[in-house]
Amino acid sequence: MTSKRSAYDVIVAPVITEKATLASEANQVIFKVRRDATKPEIKSAIEGLFKVKVKGVNTIVRKGKQRTFKGIKALLSDTKRAIVTLEEGHSIDVTTGL
Repeated sequence: MTSKRSAYDVIVAPVITEKATLASEANQVIFKVRRDATKPEIKSAIEGLFKVKVKGVNTIVRKGKQRTFKGIKALLSDTKRAIVTLEEGHSIDVTTGL
């Protein structure tokens, strides 16, 4: 059984990169989310936090890379990102805090 998670537990952080700003022109916003978050959970979390209407959610799992620091090898953890497409007329300004 899974307990109901709050929206702040599902959404980790917004992604602010050059690609993410280009996606904002197509009415899309990119967020880092929990690895076990589902698309319906992400959709309800975004709609609840930002008071917008979500058209669709696409997810990407980025595999962790292997890094070497001072001869010690480490594997970075996998991350999950959600590309949220908003309905026409809705927008989210991720540069301001919640």
